[in-house]
Amino acid sequence: MVRHGPTHAKGMVGWTDLPADLSDTAALARLNAHLPGVPVISSDLSRAKATADTLIARPRLAHDPDLRELHFGAWEMRSFAEIEAEAPDHIRAFWETPGDVTPPGGESWHALTARVQTALTRLSHLPEVIVVAHFGPIVAAIQLAERLTPTEAFVHRIDNLSVTCLDFGLNSRVHSVNHIA
Repeated sequence: MVRHGPTHAKGMVGWTDLPADLSDTAALARLNAHLPGVPVISSDLSRAKATADTLIARPRLAHDPDLRELHFGAWEMRSFAEIEAEAPDHIRAFWETPGDVTPPGGESWHALTARVQTALTRLSHLPEVIVVAHFGPIVAAIQLAERLTPTEAFVHRIDNLSVTCLDFGLNSRVHSVNHIA
C-alpha cells in the first residue's frame, strides 16, 4: 500500500478532493524503482489517482471508492483546535477511543475499517497488487492484518509516498510499515 502524495492541507482531509503535490520527482522515481511491476488500484479521490498515475508501466485497475479516506463530515478541512473549541469531548473521544464515535455527518473508524476490508477482500484473488490510498485505509489494513484494536493500530505513522507491505487473507500479516523508498 502506498500513501498518496502530500496535499499540504492543515485541516482534517477526508473526502474533500484535494490534489496531491507530485513535484518531488526524485521521490517518485525512487518509489517507482522500489515497487514491483504489478497491477495498481487507487482510491477514487484525485490525490490518490494522480499518485497512482505516476507508477508507470503497470496495469491499472478501476478506482475504488471503498479505498477513500475516512469521511470527517462537518469536521472536513477544519483543525483539531477549531473543533476542540466547539466540541472538546466529542473530538477527544473520536481520536482517543476510535471505533464507534462518528464526526457529525461523517463515518466512524469501524465503518472505515469495514469498507476497507470489503475492498481488500475484492482484491484478494490477485497474487500482488499496489494499492494507492490514504492514511486511514492503510492503518485500517494494518489493523485487519494484525488483528489489532483501533487504538493499537493508530500508533503507526504513515508518511506521504511511503510503502506499507502486507498480506491480506487467511494468513494476514504485515511485512513493513511506512517505508520511504
